[in-house]
Amino acid sequence: MEYLRMQKAELEAEYRKEKARYDALCALGLSLNLARGKPETRQLDLSNAMLHTLDDGNFICDGMDVRNYGCLDGLPSCKALFAELLDVQPEQVLIGGNASLNLMYDLIAKAYTNGLLHSPRPWSQEPAIRFLCPVPGYDRHFNLSLSFGMELIPVPLREDGPDMAVVEELVRDPAVKGMWCVPKYSNPDGFVYSEAVCRRIAALSPAAPDFALMWDNAYCIHNFDGPLAALPDMLSLCREAGHADMVYEFASTSKVTFAGAGISCMAASVENLKYLLGLLTFQTIGFNKVDQLMHVRFLKDRETTFALMARHAAILKPKFDAVLDALQREIAPTGTARWNRPKGGYFISLYALPGTAKRTHALCKQAGVTMTGAGATYPGGVDPEDSNLRIAPSYPPLNELRQAIEVFCVSLKLAALEALLRHSAA
Repeated sequence: MEYLRMQKAELEAEYRKEKARYDALCALGLSLNLARGKPETRQLDLSNAMLHTLDDGNFICDGMDVRNYGCLDGLPSCKALFAELLDVQPEQVLIGGNASLNLMYDLIAKAYTNGLLHSPRPWSQEPAIRFLCPVPGYDRHFNLSLSFGMELIPVPLREDGPDMAVVEELVRDPAVKGMWCVPKYSNPDGFVYSEAVCRRIAALSPAAPDFALMWDNAYCIHNFDGPLAALPDMLSLCREAGHADMVYEFASTSKVTFAGAGISCMAASVENLKYLLGLLTFQTIGFNKVDQLMHVRFLKDRETTFALMARHAAILKPKFDAVLDALQREIAPTGTARWNRPKGGYFISLYALPGTAKRTHALCKQAGVTMTGAGATYPGGVDPEDSNLRIAPSYPPLNELRQAIEVFCVSLKLAALEALLRHSAA
């Protein structure tokens, strides 16, 4: 029976039963992690052969010795590989270091110190900077923005993308300088923006001439259930809408090869890259071209890369199935939560009874299961409903994952029962 339909005596009996389960789980002394979307060791092992791609001693690529200085924007072969994966043009691609987050931070930093291509002045000289944040979203995006003192404005995220009526109204404010987007298999809901929403985003006419659409396409090829979802090329859409310089697209191989030693890229208009490379010249002589060459030789092309991603999917899908099966078995009959069923990405987003997410998180922690903090998917860590919890199934081995999700389900039920019993006593 659904908890909301139970009488007080039934709720109390259910609480005693689940509390006994919880105490038994606590006694196991578990130390499990469902917090971050990290690949597990078996996934990292899929790319070990990349470490041997330079065993022949040949370090020449595109007519240059990759061990030497030069090629600030990245090896042409590496730019071409990312262009093929993102459906953009090689001249629109800049290759960075191991983390796309660093490229995002650097772009915002340059906006503050120098301004972007169409900025009337550096952002540091603006009286206020506001950024739009579809929620729930990626905590690192929000924290990056907050580190620069931005005011973050939540925008509801629907299954087809941000609520565009809200976005179109908000961008009339010249202090609104940009918006964060994870358009495919979004973090944490796993939603894919529809073509209609993408076209409305591209057609925006912000009051700020230097509005930055931060298009974090982190999971562009990360499907694990069914065919790869389609997503239009935002660079082309923005160009067709007359806003070629508005979008900055980011991606990396962090969850393709080695999470700590991949390569990243930013795709943007040729004019944007020309401007940014002029600033980058003072910052670095170039990124790691040896790593770029290893990736070019290992990943080769779209077909080879997709074959590797299919092997990742074979590891990930059983983990997502284990979590979703447990939620369906344990939580669905209680009627105390709803959740998404993603087809790709690295997370499951769950919405508990309002006011119970933090308590669920605390109970999990007490039982030895680490999770992303309740509210982390909202700017400043403030979920107004105290409802959203992000589950990351990728890192633990399957046997540990099953234990961890059992702890989560029991904790979720206890938090709901406590809330309902308080309500019944009021």
